[in-house]
Amino acid sequence: MSSSPALNRFKQIKTFIFDIDGVFTDNTIHINEQGEMLRTMNVRDGYAIKKAISKGYEIIIITGGSSIGTSKRMQFLGIKEVHSGIQDKLSLYLELISKKNLKEEEILYMGDDLPDYKVMQRVGLACCPIDSVPEIIAISHYISPLAGGKTCVRDVIERVLKLNDHWEY
Repeated sequence: MSSSPALNRFKQIKTFIFDIDGVFTDNTIHINEQGEMLRTMNVRDGYAIKKAISKGYEIIIITGGSSIGTSKRMQFLGIKEVHSGIQDKLSLYLELISKKNLKEEEILYMGDDLPDYKVMQRVGLACCPIDSVPEIIAISHYISPLAGGKTCVRDVIERVLKLNDHWEY
């Protein structure tokens, strides 16, 4: 699919759903001597998340990974819906859109790997970082020129907010 979708796809977004590993992070996991798995996230992505929430956008995290630190970071940013350890992302997604009465055409989903595939096929705007697996790139409406962990999250949020006059300086 094209990496430059019509602007109206971005303009109609009301809900963002993000994976964590490979989107907020660069897919690298550091393991310390105690066996704790540590991830690195970009502060600029966090700024965009906070700005989107302050403007009334819904932010949801659906990740296969489980990390107390990651969950705390997302909650610190103001994200109320953080779903970790999810193996069947499509089932949870369908439950969320029903429970929250979300319109699929108003949802942007950003993922990078095969567990995101089925959800990305359903949403109004499927996005991925440039370093995603080929199957995800092939179904994405928009491919960020930025890699996972390198502000690809901010890239898509900023596009939506700017088109809706919600990104002021």
